Amino acid sequence: MVLSAGRGQLDIPADQVLGSFLHHFGVNLGPMPEHPQGDNTLWQVRFPRVAMAVVVGASLAAAGALMQGVFGNPLAEPSIVGVSTGAALAAAVVIVYQLTFFGTWTVAAFAFAGGLITTLLVYALSRADGRTEVVTLVLMGIAVNAVCAAGLAFMLFIADTQAREEIVFWQLGSLNGTRWQYVAVVAPFCAVGLAGAVLASRRLDVLSLGDRAARHVGINVERLRIGVIALVALLTAAGVAFAGIIAFVGLVIPHLIRMIAGPGHRVLIPASALGGAVLLLVADLCARTLMVGADLPIGMLTSLVGGPFFFWLLRRTRRQAGGWA
Repeated sequence: MVLSAGRGQLDIPADQVLGSFLHHFGVNLGPMPEHPQGDNTLWQVRFPRVAMAVVVGASLAAAGALMQGVFGNPLAEPSIVGVSTGAALAAAVVIVYQLTFFGTWTVAAFAFAGGLITTLLVYALSRADGRTEVVTLVLMGIAVNAVCAAGLAFMLFIADTQAREEIVFWQLGSLNGTRWQYVAVVAPFCAVGLAGAVLASRRLDVLSLGDRAARHVGINVERLRIGVIALVALLTAAGVAFAGIIAFVGLVIPHLIRMIAGPGHRVLIPASALGGAVLLLVADLCARTLMVGADLPIGMLTSLVGGPFFFWLLRRTRRQAGGWA
């Protein structure tokens, strides 16, 4: 966080970054930024962006860990239940039709609502006889994702040039223009989602043994799945509402943490949140500094890294299962 806040068009040494932070809270330790605009740059531009990267990265990675736990598949990620495509479609509708119900917050508000509604729709359509099968949920998620993708394509087709550029930029994901007001909206949702994820960790460990074993020890499997999917929708929708779609964080980080620390969710979920925050901080730092005078889409960078990694995961999984080499 200190490194990310200090790097950019105006480089600020780490001790001055810490000094500015401490002085802001009345602790007179460390030097203040030497540049006349250094303190303003940190508090108006860098710190909000760093905070948003931490919050969004932690939310997406924790949501990925939850999805992999409830599906019993280390290759699952939040987009399976349609939350990302639902948010993208809702944001595209706002941009194309220039809706302004909530002022400058309209795109974020609709994206958040779109992600939640899509997830609830997937879950409602997957229920039969009071139960929800994992396979049915996955297939329904694929179908709803396809419908939302078609709707998004239609929005791009009817949009003018400026609206089309806005939609594409939102889909690529970016933390550019983040303000403290945005962080204040996203952070509570992230906190509630992470707290719920930690509380569900013990039951997810039992669920990994199978539905029958979980029911045998008194766990209401259906209620647990409902709660976990709701947490995934909350975390992911809050994360993409202001930052746009950022792919592969929810897939890569939980899988890496599982390889290092094991499958226990009491360690996996908080460690995934920390890893997701670090990954998004590094990606955002690269987005701001790789090209002079340009701010690269952060979702593009995570996809460039996540795509090859996903391919490696598939090869590794098939090799362990005795498939192709």
